Amino acid sequence: PEAAFENASTEEIGSMVGDDLKKSGTKAVIFSLIAILIYIGFRFQIGFGFGGIVALAHDALISLGLFSLCGRQVSLIVVTALLTIIGYSINDTVVIFDRIREKLRHDDRTPVRDICNQAINECLGRTIITSVTTLLAVFALFAFGDGSIFDFALTMLIGIIAGTYSTTFIATPLMVWWYRGKRPSFGADDKPKV
Repeated sequence: PEAAFENASTEEIGSMVGDDLKKSGTKAVIFSLIAILIYIGFRFQIGFGFGGIVALAHDALISLGLFSLCGRQVSLIVVTALLTIIGYSINDTVVIFDRIREKLRHDDRTPVRDICNQAINECLGRTIITSVTTLLAVFALFAFGDGSIFDFALTMLIGIIAGTYSTTFIATPLMVWWYRGKRPSFGADDKPKV
């Protein structure tokens, strides 16, 4: 039989709707960052939340900036990809922060900077494996997708790379800077606040 292609859908967005989309998307990203700051501040401490939020803002801005440099239009699917990147990146950051907290509970002599370095080194293999696995799946969408799928995949590719970098090289160093040599206290009997 003859195969025929048919246009399943077409999207046209006027300037009013486009402005509305930008405002709504910006609000969604800002709201998610604030919610994550509150969550991390509650689960760990505010210094951890500060490092995590700056890293997430970095991920979103790098993703959006490089996406725009590629000459692509920001759409609802790109906002979806940005929110996905924020969720993906904070998950990675929480794993490292959890390891830091665990080490701080059991070692009150090693300097915080050294404990953070040990925690990052212990989690680095997991971070790389998770990122590479996710990148492979997203790369398939990038290579074979078009239109909205391509935009989603391109944003995700940039965001996963930025998120892997920021989890290791931005979030934890900013958390260490926040405490300025003071030791965040987590008692041995402290249970994770979930």
